[in-house]
Amino acid sequence: MGIHFGGDYNPEQWPEEVWAEDLKLMKAAQVTMVTAGIFSWAKVEPRPGAWDFGWFDRVMDGLAGAGIAVCLATMTASPPPWLSHAHPEILPEDADGRRRWPGGRQHYCPSSPVYRAHAVRLVEQLATRYAGHPAFAVWHIGNEYGCHTRQCYCAVSADDFRSWLRARYGSADALNAAWSTAFWSQAYGDFDEVLPPRTAPTFPNPAQQLDYLRFGDEALRACYLAEKAVLERVTPEVPVTTNLMPQHKPVDAFAWSAHMDTMALDFYQDPYAPDDHIRAGYVFDLMRSARSGQPWMLLEQAPGAVNWRPRNGPKPPGAMRLWSWQAIAQGADAVLYFQWRQSLGGAEKFHSAMLPHGGTDTRIFREVSALGRELASVPGIEGARSRAGVALLADWHSWWALELDSKPSTALDHSRIALDHYRPLFEAGVACDVVPPQRELSGYRLVVAPNLYLLTADDAQRLASYVRDGGRLLVSFFSGIVDAHDRVHPGGCPAPLRELLGLRVEEFWPLDEGRSVTVGDGVRTGRADLWSEAIDLEGAEALAHFTDGDLAGRPAVTRHAYGRGTVWYVGTRLDAALMRALLDDVRAAAGVVPVLPGLPEGVQATVREGVGGRYVFLLNHGARTVEVGLPAPMRDALAGADVMGGAGAGPVGRVTLRARGVAVLTEPGA
Repeated sequence: MGIHFGGDYNPEQWPEEVWAEDLKLMKAAQVTMVTAGIFSWAKVEPRPGAWDFGWFDRVMDGLAGAGIAVCLATMTASPPPWLSHAHPEILPEDADGRRRWPGGRQHYCPSSPVYRAHAVRLVEQLATRYAGHPAFAVWHIGNEYGCHTRQCYCAVSADDFRSWLRARYGSADALNAAWSTAFWSQAYGDFDEVLPPRTAPTFPNPAQQLDYLRFGDEALRACYLAEKAVLERVTPEVPVTTNLMPQHKPVDAFAWSAHMDTMALDFYQDPYAPDDHIRAGYVFDLMRSARSGQPWMLLEQAPGAVNWRPRNGPKPPGAMRLWSWQAIAQGADAVLYFQWRQSLGGAEKFHSAMLPHGGTDTRIFREVSALGRELASVPGIEGARSRAGVALLADWHSWWALELDSKPSTALDHSRIALDHYRPLFEAGVACDVVPPQRELSGYRLVVAPNLYLLTADDAQRLASYVRDGGRLLVSFFSGIVDAHDRVHPGGCPAPLRELLGLRVEEFWPLDEGRSVTVGDGVRTGRADLWSEAIDLEGAEALAHFTDGDLAGRPAVTRHAYGRGTVWYVGTRLDAALMRALLDDVRAAAGVVPVLPGLPEGVQATVREGVGGRYVFLLNHGARTVEVGLPAPMRDALAGADVMGGAGAGPVGRVTLRARGVAVLTEPGA
């Protein structure tokens, strides 16, 4: 089969005579899969119940004849104008009660029973019609859930929220306890009194906000599951997925993963962000880890520029290839784009496509076609998996709670903090899984927990057991503070981790914007910003101290032996150099080694192993040509040549990587 390659196909934007040319050029570009039908609802159902699938039949038949597989969308992402005209109650409202109108996309309230009923009716028609079609390979339900309508605050959503609360708490008394409604005279006598956290004179109840974030995620997932139920009944043999978005706060990727047969992602790297490949690395590792290492699909990326940033720079030569291979190196079995043919009108007409406005005599089409040929030349990667010795913990509930208002600091950014911890591992060439704290951790040599503000007693006990049994754990500031209802754990912060960490945080000491302090361990000195804490040791030892500022002389980084393991605590945000040095020391103590030692700066190394063999991927994200030493003889599958041998006691082979260069290495003879 090989790595699937292709993009979104939107033939409804073009006259039918263009479709034959599309198929011819797709074959020339080595396209093996397209996603079709994402925004086709208005064309297949131009009036209520008046179905017109004839044109789409011809699209599907043409793709089948060309040997191109179809990731078939359920077409429900953008309701047609007639639906909101007949049923304006499906339109979403914001927290101020302002209605969001048609004219864009995703203009539906996720809780709307009218929207869901019409969507399910459409999906029934699609599934029945195309079951068994030779082009049909996988279902694509919806599209980018929560991208534009993250939450709705209308009366329909309010009723749905109250039903959700009744199921969750059972009684108003239990709700009052969970929401700490004794504060500010907020006690409810009945669920009917509860509203969504609409715009209020001051801070809305934080537990109410947290539950509404949970509810919003589940309301979106209910739309997905309503469609999935039809598909499982009509086409049970066809896998289902939906395209998640990177570091997307409204949608808990770990919760959704249980309902997806394969994870799928849309990721648009920013050519003007010099280290966006590190953000990509984090998100790709999360996608791979969400279903325990199963390969995933990159359903959308841009072959060049996007249209929605303030400044939309094109991908320079080689970047599209490099970043596509990065996804594969980190577990993707499909690399697709938005979109196949560049639109002439509409909001995304300046978004790049595989086939640009300029046609085939363009840099983008040449690069796309070259990549298609290259992917076809290396079969056997698909299905291969990666193994990691490090787990980085991520939890959507903690993220939601952390970034609510009325905190010691509102500058805490979950995504930024996660990347602060991921970057040193990525730059060291260390394989890393990104998993929730509920995951089994015993197979990891090292666990890194950045900023788990919300931590249940059960999850805290799981971390303690991991360390007690010999694990190595690094925990960062403002962790273990509140329970599942955003209530502070009693017993002194961080109460559920206090024994494990061997310390108490007496006071939080957030740093003012633009201010930093010095941290030193007697050998290394650097800066720290954003946050600090007044730490009292209760068995832990101080590895580094604050050396100036209000906390001068107090511990900044600690280490504590606990059972057969060790736990480190970081009470501030260290600068990049100090964080790298600390994690290098922690990794060494945990026995975690890089994929390849001595990687040049900017070079990423990953491994995938499967029935097709063992593949070592080398990707040069830097701006200069480098050489990478290899500990064993290898063959460069892309170059079709054995790596030249080295001399002496050093590496037995060396690979030369130009800037934005890629090598896919296999064992000799593979």
